[in-house]
Amino acid sequence: MPLCIYDPVWFPDHGSVAGWDGASHIERKPAGIIPFVPWALAPACLAARSVPRPAPTFRERLSSSSIEEYTTAMIIRHLVARNGPRAAARMSVQCPRRFLSAAVDSIEASADNSLKQLQSLEAQLNSQSAQPIPSANPETHVTSPSALSNSVAEQYYIYKQQQKQIGKLGSDITPHYQPHTLLNNPPSPADVTLELLLASEAHQGHATSLWNPANARYIHGIRQGIHIISLEVTAAHLRRAAKVVQEVSRRGGMVLFVGTRDGQDRAVVRAAQLAKGYHLFERWIPGSITNGQQILGRCRTKVVNEKDEEIPGFEEQLYERPVLKPDLVVCLNPLENYVLLHECALNNIPTIGVIDTNADPTWVTYPIPANDDSLRCIQVIAGVLGRAGEAGQKQRLAAAERGEITYRPAKNLHMPEEQEAAEKTPLEVQQQIAKNLEEDESLEDADEMGEKLDEAKNRERSGRSIKKID
Repeated sequence: MPLCIYDPVWFPDHGSVAGWDGASHIERKPAGIIPFVPWALAPACLAARSVPRPAPTFRERLSSSSIEEYTTAMIIRHLVARNGPRAAARMSVQCPRRFLSAAVDSIEASADNSLKQLQSLEAQLNSQSAQPIPSANPETHVTSPSALSNSVAEQYYIYKQQQKQIGKLGSDITPHYQPHTLLNNPPSPADVTLELLLASEAHQGHATSLWNPANARYIHGIRQGIHIISLEVTAAHLRRAAKVVQEVSRRGGMVLFVGTRDGQDRAVVRAAQLAKGYHLFERWIPGSITNGQQILGRCRTKVVNEKDEEIPGFEEQLYERPVLKPDLVVCLNPLENYVLLHECALNNIPTIGVIDTNADPTWVTYPIPANDDSLRCIQVIAGVLGRAGEAGQKQRLAAAERGEITYRPAKNLHMPEEQEAAEKTPLEVQQQIAKNLEEDESLEDADEMGEKLDEAKNRERSGRSIKKID
């Protein structure tokens, strides 16, 4: 029969038990404990008895000895409730003290172990080196001043001996990627390697569903649905484009770098500074080449010599000249600048472009198959082309120092002195002749003046013929 869970209070000298859950008082025999019977089974127990007996009162159940034990238990309970917190507080104070003492002992033990290790290491180094190493004081853990050498040369010798013995210990830190180096110190065409292109993610193409079949010769394979560009082809085409930029710069040509995507402005400006060219990192204005006279007609131009020094006095002659056009255009994002490439094709201007797997390589003259979405790849390509232009400019200036001119001079430009002499009319020459005749009526002077008049007429005729040819 299952028993109910309750908290009974037993009275040892009486044969009954009182439960907190309202159970009836059940008689107990000395041999054992009668299990608790709940209220549901109480009527069956009462029916089994022949003579009903009333329940004893509380005073009847308590004897003299049980009253004394009950009183003693209540007194002990009161004392425990009163003095218990104080005893617990004393125990809690003693625990941290024991903990601190154990921590101090552990620290002292670790210090002794480290000192022993240091002494063993000193002994090992002293056995291997010619110059003994000064030992440390066990109490203060500091090297004694008397043991130190006063000579700087001896200290340096000791340092070299230690460096020779333990200099190869430790790990070697290899060079890592630093984003600013591609702008401050871009690589040259000779520094182009497959590792550099792979690190710049130049091999990443677009999805196979977006590819242009004209790029099949530049694609190495497919990985996870993405075309992989052959880095060997990329390196070869990049070196070829660098040769083109270098030769155009050596011959004094004008190179225009164009990159209109976000983040390409710094790379474009840096490449133009190295190649002494021009840059464009905003939207291309349509018609800047085909209709350049209307759009760029008011831009200032100047005349320079072979050493890039400005020559004054040509301002009036530059008013009626057509606007300048680039000799080479480097486009870093051809998909967004198709109008620019079309205008260059109409004017026979060669172009260099970064061609991804979704672009058409026939849009540019010298394609560079690479990832045009990677900013690091664009910085590498722009830096290499900028370094190539810088090398071409140095070659041109070195030839100018030797007196050699590597470019074709501008046409229909005259020196300011010759222009002033050609602008003199025959009437002014006749007046000068008459004035000279008044001052000196010699025939020789008159003949000289007649010759000057003939020269002036010939110059006027030659000028008219040149203008008609233009």
